[in-house]
Amino acid sequence: MLELCVLQALVDDATYGYAIATRLADSGLGVVKGGTLYPLLIRLESAGLITADWRAGDGGPGRKYYELTADGRRELSRLTEQWSRFTELTTAILAGSAVATDAIPKAKVYP
Repeated sequence: MLELCVLQALVDDATYGYAIATRLADSGLGVVKGGTLYPLLIRLESAGLITADWRAGDGGPGRKYYELTADGRRELSRLTEQWSRFTELTTAILAGSAVATDAIPKAKVYP
């Protein structure tokens, strides 16, 4: 879920880590500490979903800015759809609604 939220935080423009954390907190997600956020940003960059570049600071140190790639936008769309299906199914189950068994995705089995 955090990956999805971070990708969404980057949808409008490139920004730096602290601003991403602030956007997430202001959106009601709560405090996301750097020890959680920055490794995620590194994974997203390694996966080609975001790019990162250093920019000079205004009278202070430079900042690393992150921006969505085309692959990142596609992944955001895919994850958003997946999250929507998950929340609809979960809401139906919690409401006691009948759910067709073929509507429930099969669990992935790991060896």
